[in-house]
This record gives sequence, C-alpha cells and structure tokens, in this order.
Amino acid sequence: MAEAKTRYVIDTNVLVSAALFKQSVPARVFNEVARHSEILASVTTLAELTEVMTREKFDKYLSLADRLSFLAAFSKDAVTAKIEETIKICRDPRDDKFLELAVSGKATAIITGDKDLLELHPFRNVAILTPTDFLGLHETNER
Repeated sequence: MAEAKTRYVIDTNVLVSAALFKQSVPARVFNEVARHSEILASVTTLAELTEVMTREKFDKYLSLADRLSFLAAFSKDAVTAKIEETIKICRDPRDDKFLELAVSGKATAIITGDKDLLELHPFRNVAILTPTDFLGLHETNER
C-alpha cells in the first residue's frame, strides 16, 4: 500500500513569490512541496490566486503568459479539497479560507508569511510555518 503523502496549504503570497522569483525561498519551498507532497487548494484560494497573479503590477517581473502558465499548472497539480467547515477566527477574515482549507484537507501545515495566520500556530494540530521555518525543519529531517 502506498504511503499517504503529506499535504500542505501554501498561501497566496508565497505562491506568487515562488512564481515571480525562481531563486527565492518561497520558490524553494514550492518546489520541495510539489516534489514530495501534495499542495491543497480550494475554489476560494484558487480564485484569490488567479486574481492576484493577473494584476498588471507583476508584468515587470514575469509576463502574463508565464503567470497564466504557472496558474494552469498549479490548478492541475493541486489537490482540490471541499471545504466542510466555516472558520471565523483569524484577525484578518480574508485569511480564514486558508484555515478552512487546512482543516478540511487534513493538512500537515500552512506555509505563510502572514502574521495574522502565524500567530495562530498551531491551529487544530496544523502547524503554521514561515517558508524559512519550513525549509529549516525539512532540511533538519533529511539529515
């Protein structure tokens, strides 16, 4: 029987940074998770990612075509979870969707730089980690 893959929620800002800056810490995190685990998404998180990735202000970093290509690949590869519970606990209500996704999708962790989410660590046995913390833990576990 195949071993169940670990599942992660990666917030929108980390995903955008990963797409725009190929040598960044967020890009390293994204590539590591994509190679060895599952990335969770929901209809709501995909909608936000699409809205943010199509903003003109990112044209100077990466063409719209390349951003749409990243979006298409992400949407195809991410495991879409059905949200089974409404959560209203985060100081910024727009971030509750990541908690809902983590709980409904049975995530191991949320990877974010958002202080409103980070202050909730851990949330219902789901770790909430910065990209740097994730890499530090992952590199420690590989030794």
